[in-house]
Amino acid sequence: MGDADITLRHLARRRPEDLVRALVPESRPIEVLGWVDSQVTNIERRLDKALRLRVGGEPRVLHVEFCFSLREDVPDRIFEYLGFLFAALRLESSGAPVPPIESVAVVLSGRRRRLPKAGKRRIAWPGRPFSGARFRIDAVYQRTVSELRARGSVLWLVFAPLARNATAAALREVVAEIHAGAKGAEERAELYTALLVMATIDPWGHNLLKELIIMVEDKEEGLLRRTPIIGEMIIEAEQRGEQRGEQRGEERGQKAIAELLGRLFARRIGRRLTAEEERSIVERARVNGPDEVEAALLELEGEALVRWLAEPMRNA
Repeated sequence: MGDADITLRHLARRRPEDLVRALVPESRPIEVLGWVDSQVTNIERRLDKALRLRVGGEPRVLHVEFCFSLREDVPDRIFEYLGFLFAALRLESSGAPVPPIESVAVVLSGRRRRLPKAGKRRIAWPGRPFSGARFRIDAVYQRTVSELRARGSVLWLVFAPLARNATAAALREVVAEIHAGAKGAEERAELYTALLVMATIDPWGHNLLKELIIMVEDKEEGLLRRTPIIGEMIIEAEQRGEQRGEQRGEERGQKAIAELLGRLFARRIGRRLTAEEERSIVERARVNGPDEVEAALLELEGEALVRWLAEPMRNA
């Protein structure tokens, strides 16, 4: 997909309980223990898509995959990730059983016709009993604003621009709810950032990005414009104006997300990035792909990250 999950996973780490509450429909008590953080670096260095839980006192693991659309390679990616995850959990379990794992694909765009509630990746021989991986599908873009609001968290409100019945009036209420429900100015900025990224995807052609930018700016009195990278995204979106319809879709979502990575890098190195460093991030995401940038963000810090930004690009 277009790696919108980079922004969403960062936001979900702030509110894992809200993520779980909507995706684990259990009547038994649920306790969130934290994100899987494996030390088995030679197997998988990015296991932060999985949460350790206790459901009714029993250990469980929830794997959440944010997908731009339900492409043919999504079942492959989920199956591959589960292999890494299972291997890491098994090596760290000291002989204890690996907890049961469930995967959910949160889909951001796609066909108008309803997506199935579940998917699978079959690896068994034809005619043999099923062997492989099954996963649940949560097509958030096919939900209504009311359905997203009913999940009871500002985390799910950021998906409102994707809703099939999203309107300017509904988004104005969403912006107000985020303003009231965020834990502080920093989280508000991150929630509004995710809201704008979702608006760039625009699966139903609502064309609400420009209005949404104005709403956020009016509510926050220039907060987003004062935030590195995000302000540039807003200015660029305004300049696009009528050209928006010609560049909609995944490519625009990828570009916006690549720009937003700059803010996360700034937090990682403890200072604002220089203009040259900001350009380097965007260019690296464009040339080498967002995955390489995300890997550097997660694996390097401080001066090591600064040196990586200054290195020649692999495919330049």
